[in-house]
Amino acid sequence: MKPVEEQLALIKRGAEEILVEGELLAKLKRGVPLRIKAGFDPTAPDLHLGHTVLINKLRQFQDLGHQVLFLIGDFTGMIGDPSGKNVTRLPLTREQVMANAETYKEQVFKILDPARTQVMFNSTWMDKMTSADMIQLAGKYTVARMLERDDFDKRYKSGQSIAIHEFLYPLVQGYDSVAMQADVELGGTDQKFNLLMGRELQRQFGQEPQIILTMPLLEGLDGVKKMSKSLGNYVGISDAPGEMYNKIVSMPDTLMWRYFELLSFRSMEDIAQLRSDVERGANPRDVKIKLAEELVARFHGEEAAASAHRSAGNRLKEGELPEDLPEVALESAEEMPVAAVLNRAGMVKNAAAAKDLLNAGSVKVDGVVIDREFIFALGRDYVCQAGKKKFARIRIEKP
Repeated sequence: MKPVEEQLALIKRGAEEILVEGELLAKLKRGVPLRIKAGFDPTAPDLHLGHTVLINKLRQFQDLGHQVLFLIGDFTGMIGDPSGKNVTRLPLTREQVMANAETYKEQVFKILDPARTQVMFNSTWMDKMTSADMIQLAGKYTVARMLERDDFDKRYKSGQSIAIHEFLYPLVQGYDSVAMQADVELGGTDQKFNLLMGRELQRQFGQEPQIILTMPLLEGLDGVKKMSKSLGNYVGISDAPGEMYNKIVSMPDTLMWRYFELLSFRSMEDIAQLRSDVERGANPRDVKIKLAEELVARFHGEEAAASAHRSAGNRLKEGELPEDLPEVALESAEEMPVAAVLNRAGMVKNAAAAKDLLNAGSVKVDGVVIDREFIFALGRDYVCQAGKKKFARIRIEKP
């Protein structure tokens, strides 16, 4: 085990909150490996870099000598996590959950060390619960306390429905910590209520309460909203090497240090040196290339990382790009809709022609077909294709 101060510094890297830090310090001083829990509901089979923020932290715990308990919520996945939702989420079938779980395991071991990871399923203990057991568990928390949760509170006050089974989700997640005897549980900032439930239930079951460590929700490539596949601002860990490389290198300069802190395994000293280099005049694009190569190597191997710049420069997701890809710089005080960008960049004759191409699904940004709702953010590069022959690398900056 590494010295406690060194462990604490790495654990706190990028973390939003630790509850309670003094308790964590006491556990670390015992000098025995801790049981580090993180739960994932396999609601979708594909992970993006936003999901890996938590998984990276798990890997850091492993590097410090601790044991990771990777919980796949096959039981809770069939309830549906209500966190942050203003409507009841539709539950998945067991078949859907298990199919997604297999894909999750395949992807997370690109980051985690399998030898120090115990994969667990909460159906292992929840399927053994009787109706009476579940009623006893429900009796350990009040409706009033449940309604303190932000999303429940908002829905209740606005007259939106809350299904009874949604109250069971945080109870089951909390009981998972009891069943797993977790020392530390990790989660996103939107999971804080559920994580606190684990502490409360562990106390009631006579266990030492777990430490809670929350990680921030990673902003997407637009630098504003959280990374999401539905918003098109994501980098999928199964993206082709060239596509992944191009997305990362094209991100806004202001975002790259956030990504370095949360996604890179470089030391904070190395990152500080890179930042100092940029402040002294180094090209930010060269620094983003270092991050792109690190992440491509992580998910696709060193050989793919070494050649990713060639595939990113010469090929978009489908169809080749010209080697002398035109670069267009536009000025705008605010974000711009795609039709206006295509028009001002000279990729179409007029705004009407841009809308026709968009309606036909003939416009791609970074290799992905986009619609008329797409917005170009300030300060990042986009590789754009309009029709079959018009290509450009476009960047919008404030005047």
